[in-house]
Amino acid sequence: MARDGEIPTSEFPGYPTADTLPTRSGEASEPSAGGAGSGGARSGAPTRGLLAVLGAAALAVVVLLGAQATGLFPDFRNPFAQEQTDRSQPPLLKSIQDLSRYVAAEGNFQVVVDLQNDRRNVPDFLLNQRTLFVGAGSVEAYVDFGKISEGAVVESADGKSVEIKLPAPQLGKTNLDLEKSYVFAEERGLLNRLGELVGGDPNRQQQVYQLAEERITGAARDSGLTQRAEENTRKMLEGLLRSLGYEKVTVTYTAP
Repeated sequence: MARDGEIPTSEFPGYPTADTLPTRSGEASEPSAGGAGSGGARSGAPTRGLLAVLGAAALAVVVLLGAQATGLFPDFRNPFAQEQTDRSQPPLLKSIQDLSRYVAAEGNFQVVVDLQNDRRNVPDFLLNQRTLFVGAGSVEAYVDFGKISEGAVVESADGKSVEIKLPAPQLGKTNLDLEKSYVFAEERGLLNRLGELVGGDPNRQQQVYQLAEERITGAARDSGLTQRAEENTRKMLEGLLRSLGYEKVTVTYTAP
């Protein structure tokens, strides 16, 4: 830039100013008062335009989402919709077992498990874990026809009566219904919560599930479910064999 009083040379030409810039008609533009203010207005115009575009885009997204929720545009796909990816491995067949069980009765049970794990002489607000779990499950009572021994069926000489000896009914494994079972309430101490944040215990509720199954199994033993299975099996065989021409059908059970 040339100093005051010096004439710019060809090597260092002076910078053009607003006074020397030609207009479209070829005339020099006149300096405008408050030039700094007009420049600030020009710089603020793009900012306001950008904010207006962003606001219009956000408003359009909200309107489209609301229209989809009300059913006005059912084909509109939400670009922020939740997606679920299933990366589970295919099932693996471990074994096949032939069954010859006649399920004669089934009991449905519900149990409330109140399990608490804490430490002696440690306040509960620091270290405590209490779970109130409502468990629903079912137990089957069945007669295993595959265990009928040789000579268990004895027919009379005249062919009018038959006697059958069956193994005693058994209780199947408790089937805990996870859709109907739920955690009603849960309390955890401060250290328990911190431990979950750090590592966590994916098998924390396994103990509660196991205890619920044990309680349901015990309730099934005391409910008379096996006696009901004996009665239902006897009625089934009597009806079946009498339809074959037997007038008298006797069903007995061996000791388990």
